[in-house]
Amino acid sequence: MIKFTEQQLKVPKLMRPVYLVTAGVSKFDRSFPDKRTEELCIDAFTMAAEMLDMEPAELKGYIHTCYYGHFADHFGDQLLGEAVIHDRLGLDPLGNIGIKAGGATGGSTLWEAVKAVASGYSDCALAMGWERMDEVPTDEGNFLISCAADKDWESPLGHIYTGYYAVMAQKYWQVFGKEEDSFRRTMAEISVKHHGYARFNPYAQGPMKITVEDVLKSPVVAYPLRALDACLMSVGAACAIICDEQTAIKLTKGTKNKPLRIWVSAGSHTLRPADRRDMEIPLLPHETAAMYKDFGEQFPGGDRYPGFTGFLAARIAAWYGYRMTGITNPMDDLDVIELHDAFTISDIQTYEDIGLRPYGYGRDFVESGDCYHTNPKTGKPGKLPSNLSGGLIGCMHAVGATGIMQVFEIATHLWNRWAEMHGEDKYWKLCGRKKPEDWTNLQVAGAKRAMAISHAGVGSHVTATILMDPDSLLKKDA
Repeated sequence: MIKFTEQQLKVPKLMRPVYLVTAGVSKFDRSFPDKRTEELCIDAFTMAAEMLDMEPAELKGYIHTCYYGHFADHFGDQLLGEAVIHDRLGLDPLGNIGIKAGGATGGSTLWEAVKAVASGYSDCALAMGWERMDEVPTDEGNFLISCAADKDWESPLGHIYTGYYAVMAQKYWQVFGKEEDSFRRTMAEISVKHHGYARFNPYAQGPMKITVEDVLKSPVVAYPLRALDACLMSVGAACAIICDEQTAIKLTKGTKNKPLRIWVSAGSHTLRPADRRDMEIPLLPHETAAMYKDFGEQFPGGDRYPGFTGFLAARIAAWYGYRMTGITNPMDDLDVIELHDAFTISDIQTYEDIGLRPYGYGRDFVESGDCYHTNPKTGKPGKLPSNLSGGLIGCMHAVGATGIMQVFEIATHLWNRWAEMHGEDKYWKLCGRKKPEDWTNLQVAGAKRAMAISHAGVGSHVTATILMDPDSLLKKDA
C-alpha cells in the first residue's frame, strides 16, 4: 500500500506570480518533405510574436532562458536537437536545456519554464516543443514510441502503444462499461467529436466528418481499439512565452492578449500498469470518501486502485493543481479543457482521474453532452467543452509540441481570439488548407479559466497546466 507523507503532499507554491503572454503553433501534418524542423519552430515563434504585434527579433530581446521539448532523437536523426533549434532561432548564447518526458514532453517543458520564472532565475522564458515523425516508416515510428514503455514488463505485449491501451480498454469495458455495446459506441463518439472539431482548425492534420459507424468499421489495430480510436502521428511545433508580472505587462500593453496566470503541476507513476500497488483513492476537493465506500460492489472487479484502468499520475497532477489554484470542482470552476486523448479510452479514463466524473462514471461526461461546445441533446452550450482543437485524435500528436499546442488552444479562448486564430482566411492559406463552408466558431463565450492535461506512456508522467484570467482567480496569492 502506498502511503504519502505530509511533506510529499505539501501544496506546491510559486515564489511569485507567473504569466503566459503569447503562444504559437505551426501547421501540423503527417509529413513535411519540403520543410525542416527548425522552419516549423520558426513558424510557431513568428505566430507568437505576431500575437503581440511584434517582430520575432523584438520578442527575442526579452527572452532570458529557453526550454525545449522533443520526445525522440531517433525521429530527427539528431542528438541534442535542442541545441540545433536554439541556434536556428538565433538565441545563442542564452542558456537552454532539453526536456524529454514521453507524451508529456510538452507539458513538462512548460513546467520547467514556469519554475524558472517563479524562482526568479528568469523574467522571460521560451518553452518550445516539436517532433519530426516523418523520417521513419509508420511501423518503425510506432516501435520507437513504444520504447518509452518498460521493456521488461510492457514491451512483450507487442511493442506498440495501441496494444498497451487495448488491454486497459478491455478491462475498463468489462468492469465499468458492463460489457455493453453502448459503451463501445460512446468511445466512438469521442473520435467523431474530435475529428469533427478538427475540421474548423486550419492547423489540424486529421479533419474528418465521420459517424460512429465509421469508427466501428475502421480497421482493428489492437482490439477493441480501431484506427479511428487512435491519435495521429504528426510533425509540427508549438511555443509559449512565460514571464513575470512586470515583463508580462510590458509585452502585452496595447495588444489583444491579456497576461494569463499560469500554473503547472505534475505527477508520475510506474510504467508497469499490471504491477501498480494498491492504495486509497486520493480525493480531489469536491470528492468524499463516501463516494467510493461501496466501489467494489458498484463495479465488481474495479475496487483495486489505481489498478489497470486509472492514471494515478493524472490524479496527483490534478490534486496539486487544484489546491494551488483554488479549484474546488473542475466542472464548475473551469470553462474549457484540452485533454491528452491518445486513444478514445484514455480520454474517458482521464475524465475520472481529474474529477470531471467519479471513478467508474467517465462515460457520462460524453453521454450527457457536457463535453461538447454545443450540447447535442439540449442545443445549449456544453458545461465544460473539451478538445475543441480536435485533440490528439483530430488535430495532432507531434509529441514534444502536443502539451504546448493544447495551451495555445485554451489560451485563445481566454483571450477571446479563437475565432480570429482559427477562422481568418490568412491562417487557412498559410496552412494550405481549404476552410470548410460550414466553418463554425467554437469560441467558448466568456471563458476565464482553463486546463490542459499532458500525458506520457501509460500514465508514467502527467502535467496539469491551468490558465486563469488574473481578474477571475479563485484563490488569492499567499
